Amino acid sequence: MGESLHTVTTLPTARQPGCPFDPPAELVDARRHGPISRYPFPDGHQGWLITGYDLVRSVLADSRFSSRKELMRHHPLIDYGDIEVPPAPPGEFLLMDEPQHSRYRKPLVGRFTVRRMRQLTERVEQITADHLDAMEKAGPPVDLVTAFAKPIPVIVICELLGVPYEDRGSFQDQIDSFLGGEGSEEEQIAAYTATQHYLAELVAAKRANPTDDVLSDLTDSDLTDEELRGISLILLAAGFDTTANMLALGTFALLRNPAQLAALRADPALTDRAVEELLRYLSVAKTFMRTALEDVELGGQTVEAGTTVIVSYNTANRDPERFADPHVLDLQRQDGGHLAFGHGIHQCLGQQLARVEMRVAFPALLNRFPTLRLAVPAEEVGLRPETADIYGVKSLPVAWDV
Repeated sequence: MGESLHTVTTLPTARQPGCPFDPPAELVDARRHGPISRYPFPDGHQGWLITGYDLVRSVLADSRFSSRKELMRHHPLIDYGDIEVPPAPPGEFLLMDEPQHSRYRKPLVGRFTVRRMRQLTERVEQITADHLDAMEKAGPPVDLVTAFAKPIPVIVICELLGVPYEDRGSFQDQIDSFLGGEGSEEEQIAAYTATQHYLAELVAAKRANPTDDVLSDLTDSDLTDEELRGISLILLAAGFDTTANMLALGTFALLRNPAQLAALRADPALTDRAVEELLRYLSVAKTFMRTALEDVELGGQTVEAGTTVIVSYNTANRDPERFADPHVLDLQRQDGGHLAFGHGIHQCLGQQLARVEMRVAFPALLNRFPTLRLAVPAEEVGLRPETADIYGVKSLPVAWDV
């Protein structure tokens, strides 16, 4: 081991006061010491923390690092003792390796192409306009999270999968409960179980009476009901939670960077680049884990077989060796290639859908309300805890001139 090897003793769970968009300071400091650090998990397992862009990208593309749930025996923040972790349920392909991973992902790839997602633009525009109309009618102040950021992606993904309109509200609440990181463990388990039960009923309904949606299409494949339920859970959770938090946290970031906000309002052609920069800057999907299947040399260190590594997306996307002035939000930025959607075989399947939603929603919101502003001091905006899988704001009170 090199003499300068850094150790991070506790995975940080708090952002610096007044810096809600920056990664926790201890993570940034770890990257300054080098792209790889030792990390002792709460149960005593000696793992690794990967914070540098090149090494994170390398791990994500390396089949010697496994995504299998049952190999992730070590929670980064909680000591679960000797509890055996079961394999991922059928269909939940994010926590699987090849060939199981491709069995589930491959039937979906053609349904989430750039072309198909762009064909949804008109529908996303209509959904967005409907919610802006409702905001305008209600008048300020409003909570942008509940009025805008959550309903747009939840309606889109529910329509794609064929979730009946009347079920969307309760379905959104269930997903919030087990992904938000705030409820008790019992509450999160109950919400997860309720969601699984609902999806089982939805799959059965699609088999009996197919409609024009992705889930109905998949009932023609050789996938079992249990597998379809797992796939649906992944798509619904990922398609809703990440985009909802990007819309809310992204608006917060723009309101705190008035020069960048003004540039985006002044130049609609800047929208695509602005979306990519917000994805890089915010990195709402913060960390993932992998387990080495064999000894792997990484950053001058030997990661031994069976060792779990944490890959930090938010520090990789703020790596000064990859991005100039990485802690600055710059909508004119030229150096792309962020890892907000991951990399390798597990790169986010719905990234093009997320891009369509953000490219429509941000300019529509800013154009409808030219005087949009925070309705509370920035320090009072409630942030999601770092224990949540996806970072964001719990609420974002905004106002505008009437």
